[in-house]
Amino acid sequence: MIGVGSFEQVAAGFWHPDSERLRLPPLTDELVVAAERHLDVTLPPDLLRLLRLQNGGVIADSWDACPAETNFYADDHVPFERLYGIGLGGQAETMTLLDTPYLVQEWGLPSPVVLLSGDGHCWIALDYRKCGPTGNPSVVWIDDEMNHELLLAPDFRAFVERLTASAAFPE
Repeated sequence: MIGVGSFEQVAAGFWHPDSERLRLPPLTDELVVAAERHLDVTLPPDLLRLLRLQNGGVIADSWDACPAETNFYADDHVPFERLYGIGLGGQAETMTLLDTPYLVQEWGLPSPVVLLSGDGHCWIALDYRKCGPTGNPSVVWIDDEMNHELLLAPDFRAFVERLTASAAFPE
């Protein structure tokens, strides 16, 4: 069955156990305060919980996709192969949540959002446009090339609970 994990179940095996790629040094309270100040938002507690387990990196194969309406990527899902951590922005080798302001400007993305994952053409983001900077943001898929957005979940926790293996979807 697709997307039936509790947050705790997903969190227990969220990170790919064999990949160091995109992993940043451990998250500290100081980094969280600096990130929220830089992004001018309050980050969801469940996002911070995952980033305290591992500060960014590759998602385990069991949770690397989210069911979604038909889109440019697929008829039934979007990929979620990595999650940006919190660290210094502007580093060529690793994107972080702190790169969001630059990327939003560079790609002409809607604002205010916080980019969780993406490749320049498609993004998964926390969307603060309706809830405001201290609210509980929804999670959206932004396809910059096709100028298309999809609501993936009403909040970050629900998004995580919808995650499943990309292998569960037919090709």
